[in-house]
Amino acid sequence: MRTLQQHGPCSRADMTRRLGVTAPTVSKAVSSLLRGRMLEEFDSKQDGVGRPARQLRLATETAQVIGLVIDAQNCHLVSAGLDGQLHHANLCIFETPKTYRGLISKVVKFYEQVSNGRAVETLGLGISMPGLIDYRQQQGLLSPNVPITNGQSLARDLTAKLDIGCVMLQESHSLCLAQHHYGDTAGGNSRGLDNFVMLDIGAGLGMGVMAGGRVLTGHSGLAGELGHLPRIPDGRACGCGKRGCLETVSCDSALAWLVSQRIGKSVSIDEIFQLTQSGELSVQDEIRQVLPHLSFAISAVISLYNPSKIFICGRMFDLDEKLFEKLLAATAADTLAPAFADCEIIRASVSKSQGAVAGIIEYLTDSLVPGVDGLFAPANNSIDVATAAAENR
Repeated sequence: MRTLQQHGPCSRADMTRRLGVTAPTVSKAVSSLLRGRMLEEFDSKQDGVGRPARQLRLATETAQVIGLVIDAQNCHLVSAGLDGQLHHANLCIFETPKTYRGLISKVVKFYEQVSNGRAVETLGLGISMPGLIDYRQQQGLLSPNVPITNGQSLARDLTAKLDIGCVMLQESHSLCLAQHHYGDTAGGNSRGLDNFVMLDIGAGLGMGVMAGGRVLTGHSGLAGELGHLPRIPDGRACGCGKRGCLETVSCDSALAWLVSQRIGKSVSIDEIFQLTQSGELSVQDEIRQVLPHLSFAISAVISLYNPSKIFICGRMFDLDEKLFEKLLAATAADTLAPAFADCEIIRASVSKSQGAVAGIIEYLTDSLVPGVDGLFAPANNSIDVATAAAENR
């Protein structure tokens, strides 16, 4: 599975060479994964003499996974192949419900539409959501932007409702997986990149760290909460219950709040984009207020982790074509010169939907090997459900 994720389709002979194991070992593993709908075998088209070797690929026609993105305003459900390619025709978007019971009901309703859009087996569902998640218990602990998930195990409850394996990921961690498996940059393909930092500056300020090809989650999955470092003494109230947190002054929602205060009505970052595009609104004053705090956050990340690359996922850069350059200049001024020179800062090319899909694929892959040291602890109840389902298939 890892080899196909990294290199794409290949023959059994290619697989034997890449893994350095015997042909019978590869054949046995392939047969098991074909029965489990994790892989597909197909005839490749090639020029030359002789019959082309059959190729192996991650399942795209016989099986699918579902990605669920939960955000402050809206939720997204979309299906994808095990190669991570989203089926955009099977996309459902709905407003985030006000209650946890309403969320469960909506997800179940739209899951039926998305999963039945293609007559194939659904192997699992990945959930990308903001806030603190205890990976050991698969439980939401504190989500300032979606508080209805606090204390709830959405993965466990949806597993019971849908009868498939489900797993929750903190949204910045899921974006890390998406960038690792599917990411591209202006300078080329970044897939397989093992060491980088992902900053999500949407509704809050989240951070994910990919170290040695694994997401750094900390003791119980709470690593990366950069946004709740204290920044402004007695500042604006944060959804976490404290005041003046870094995310209250450095992200898309912080910019939207400043604009809303000035114009006297609540507007989202998407509405601000539409208003600036039409020439009805200028947000340069608000950008000047947010920029120093965001550059401080990036400088802190560079100083702490010395990453080769930092990917930033956010909408505010669409408001001003020169904003990203301004951010780089401000960060350079805030950061030790050797550390800044050794780090490339790039806009992320992946979405949270890809992150949710990458999460469930990672989860299914990890659960194939008992005791694997992966992102998801083997003790999770939902892992047991997925393993049993794979064995039944």
